[in-house]
Amino acid sequence: MTSQLAAARPGVDADPPLRAGPGGDPRRARRRLKAFAVIAGYLTPALVLFGLLVLAPIGVAIYLSTYKWNGLGPPTNFIGLDNYTRMLGDEVFLGDLRRGGLLILLSLVIQLPLSLFIAVLLNRRMRGRAFYRLLFFAPYMLSEVITGVLFSLILAPEDGLANQILAAVGLEALQSSWLSEPSTVMMSLFMVMCWKYFGFHMIIYLAGLQGIPKELHEAAEIDGATRWRAFWHITLPLLGPTIRISVFLSVIGAIQLFDLVWVLTSGGPIHSSETMAVTMFQFGFKRANIGYGAAISVVMFLLSLIFALAYQRFVLRRDTEGAITTMRDQR
Repeated sequence: MTSQLAAARPGVDADPPLRAGPGGDPRRARRRLKAFAVIAGYLTPALVLFGLLVLAPIGVAIYLSTYKWNGLGPPTNFIGLDNYTRMLGDEVFLGDLRRGGLLILLSLVIQLPLSLFIAVLLNRRMRGRAFYRLLFFAPYMLSEVITGVLFSLILAPEDGLANQILAAVGLEALQSSWLSEPSTVMMSLFMVMCWKYFGFHMIIYLAGLQGIPKELHEAAEIDGATRWRAFWHITLPLLGPTIRISVFLSVIGAIQLFDLVWVLTSGGPIHSSETMAVTMFQFGFKRANIGYGAAISVVMFLLSLIFALAYQRFVLRRDTEGAITTMRDQR
């Protein structure tokens, strides 16, 4: 339009037409260079921090895992992959894998369905709904240290609140040394873990439920569908992406569980509640075997990475592809 007006008025120079030379349009090249400089300016600080705080510690851990080192002086006793082969015969580490798998299984079978059930209840209209949401979410706002200290008092073997309540209602036979017996410590640990984290998953499910159009449930009710059929055929499929994210966070959290276990039991009794993170801490900082502790940390990282990549590739693929397609359509 500007070129046409300039051509219609004598004496006004129009912009010269773009000519495709051997090197392309120089103005377009300058715009691309400017855009690249802006992107690099925004990304460089984040990449530097990521390299210093993530990639560098991973590299150091891999390096130290090939040495037998007590932390004093520079590492000099190179042993190659001996720390990794040692793990294959370490009953404590193999027990860590079994206990981690048990916590993951219990989380998927008990904790997440319980969180979904509470979220569905609190998504309905009722008096005091906001208070109940806050009440169930409150445990997650407590730190793991406070939660561990609190339940170490509640589950104390003699004068703990749990045993006192059982005695008060005439169930003395169910009293136990909850955190001091190998047969009960893992279930006690999971109970505390479930109490601590189910509110977090409940909030995630509530957010997903509020994104489901109400018209779908109204149409199902008009068609005569029961609440159970509406939940099974409408709510649950539309809540699928939220559930998959919740499962991912639960599994990764169980693999890396440390602080709650350390405060409650320190891995005891007789390693019966240890996790990989606790064993790593025991060897790396308590027994001055930093090389073996670093090897355990590398295995933890690889397990988390492999699970994350496989989960994204085979489970979250539809969700991420849908998000990318939606973003492209909105441009």
